[in-house]
Amino acid sequence: MINDLGSIDWASLGHAYGPAGDVPQWLRGMASPDEKVREKAFGSFYGAAHHQGDVYPCTVASLPFLFDMADSPSTPDRASVVALIVSIGREAVDRDEVGGVWIGIDGEETTAYQDAAALVRGRGEVFVGYACDADARVRSAAIAGLGLFLDDAERAVGVLRDRLDAGGGVMERLLVIRTMGDLALRLPAAREPARAWFDLLADGLAVDADVRLAALVQRARCVPESIDATTAPTAIGLLRRITPRSLPEESGEADVSPGSTTGPCTCAPEAGPGPGVPGHVAAAFADLERRGRVHASTTSLLVTFHEVLDARVEDRAALLCEQLRSPDAATRYDAIDMARKLITSWRGDHTPLVRLLAECLLPRDSYTSAAAAEALGALGRLAEPAREALADYVTTHRITHRPDAWASPHAELRRAHQQAVLALAELGDERALPGLLTALDTGIDAWRAVNAARLMPQAAAELTPRLIRLLAGIDPSREWPDVSPTSLASALAALGDPAAVPALIGAVNAAVQRGQWHTAAPVVKALASFGPRAVTALETVRPLAEVEDQGTRTAATSAVWELERRPEQVVPLLQRLLDDKRNSDAVNLAGRIGPPAAAVLPRLRQMLNDQLEQNARNEQDGSAVLNDSWTLVHVASALWDIGGEDEAPAVVPALLAAWKDNDSTARHAVACLNRMGRAAHPALPQVRSALVQPRRGGSPWGWSIAVDLEIQRTCRSILTRAQAPGPSPDRNEAAP
Repeated sequence: MINDLGSIDWASLGHAYGPAGDVPQWLRGMASPDEKVREKAFGSFYGAAHHQGDVYPCTVASLPFLFDMADSPSTPDRASVVALIVSIGREAVDRDEVGGVWIGIDGEETTAYQDAAALVRGRGEVFVGYACDADARVRSAAIAGLGLFLDDAERAVGVLRDRLDAGGGVMERLLVIRTMGDLALRLPAAREPARAWFDLLADGLAVDADVRLAALVQRARCVPESIDATTAPTAIGLLRRITPRSLPEESGEADVSPGSTTGPCTCAPEAGPGPGVPGHVAAAFADLERRGRVHASTTSLLVTFHEVLDARVEDRAALLCEQLRSPDAATRYDAIDMARKLITSWRGDHTPLVRLLAECLLPRDSYTSAAAAEALGALGRLAEPAREALADYVTTHRITHRPDAWASPHAELRRAHQQAVLALAELGDERALPGLLTALDTGIDAWRAVNAARLMPQAAAELTPRLIRLLAGIDPSREWPDVSPTSLASALAALGDPAAVPALIGAVNAAVQRGQWHTAAPVVKALASFGPRAVTALETVRPLAEVEDQGTRTAATSAVWELERRPEQVVPLLQRLLDDKRNSDAVNLAGRIGPPAAAVLPRLRQMLNDQLEQNARNEQDGSAVLNDSWTLVHVASALWDIGGEDEAPAVVPALLAAWKDNDSTARHAVACLNRMGRAAHPALPQVRSALVQPRRGGSPWGWSIAVDLEIQRTCRSILTRAQAPGPSPDRNEAAP
């Protein structure tokens, strides 16, 4: 069939990067006997015709040819072909089940997802053959298709049961059981036989522990009401039976990563990112690749189990403690990110987990140590129980490896040391300072140190001159410098040393001369943070309040206010900026000016009413997702800060509506409610509710820990202020 590729007008079809005339070449390449040609062909197809999982008309047109290759014994890499078909089919089926209208790359409605789903489901029976293939790789690629595409529930259940009885490796057996769960969730007719099978396997004392654990997890996934007080302890017992009992140190294993360092570095320096590639970009791609790795055979299963247990935080914490104590290095490594996700998503006392993460800081295992240090860094202040372990790890590196371990030529050791330093910086620990200074002095991964320097104001005397030097050394002609002037300006503002003002003025002038407004605006904001101490910047900043670029114009107007505090100079400029209701920086500036900005109150009231009316229309039309909660929260806050008590009847409902509609606004909403004192009384039920909710942020994604802790502190302050005797606090009083 590959010879029939010319019968399709591929150029009239499209993929992520334009006309699909190159798809036939990729399809032919997939059948090439040359491994490198095949690898390039699959990569090109995934990158364009199946870009980020998307399905295009050319993807649908490719499916018959892919099935033909999968059916042919002469195809060199049938497993990869089957995996590609399953990937396309999975995306198509998921989108088809969601329903709705999908828009293609040409901006027109597309039926590619429905067409692909119908085509793959129409060939559902062929996955039975693939799943029973003699080639284990083909079987592993195909088994999931039985749960996704075969619509005969009885047939699919029978094939999966037979497949488990036929044996196979651990990963294949776990995949079979997972697929039975997928099938049970998709086809009602499969639920009872699947549950009976899960019961038989999960409760069978003679069944292998890995199969029992998989069945227990899938039963919990498909039948949540089956979860009880014994579920997690049973899973923990089975996990103990699965994992090897010898410790890595006893078996000579020092790391789950091939080629990792286990002592002082003796290797040659590794090549850095290619010419013109900023270090942070290269690091982002490396992180993406690293996070896609799975090291233990049980990891996918345990990830699913944590998803199923969801709000059963105590059960999940107990399971994670077992994972992090596992004698198997791979199991421990994969548990690190699961622990991070639990702690950052759910409130509670996570001290035992933090201490176990600290125990993963092993000087002989840089690969695992880097992951543990990175996870601890993400925990911010909650990593306090790991402080000394982090400091000991950093000190050991500097003593046994080299004093400038931050700049180690060995990539894995360098990454581990840097992540530990950054985690210490998150705790404000001065023992992070030597590493940061090494970075700023050598330029090696300085971008990491710049972002951490802002957390060390007590070391401003040492950090500020180095940051100034980096800022002065930036080549303004480079679109993507290794260290961005925006990050440097932000760090200098956080450190608060007025010695930085001349350098920031110079950076603004350089950006303006080149028309780099995306740089000018944040640097002007940094200057504004110094207030009257940066008054020498007025000559540079004041003219920028009249430039065309709105972001720079707004930042400059704000800076003029912060530097000299003359409302008669700023309020006229501000009124023009408020013509754009989405200019939240201008709205916030009005609030900071306070009562002297009373002239803009009519405009702010109009903006609030217009947005409330728009939100009401959206909800009436079923389009509530279009609500602009950010406009509500910023405008309402400014109204209070300017108008005070008279505006409270409009402000409180607007803040609560924004908070309820979009939990991301909570930080701003509670900050304003805190300033309102007893006027915030109508908000107390929602404030109390926010304090007792178990999930950070109350959304599926949660807050960063720092933001969540701030929200909790502010909510407690609101309750105290609202109940305090006496007059409400001044409307411009800063929230603690």
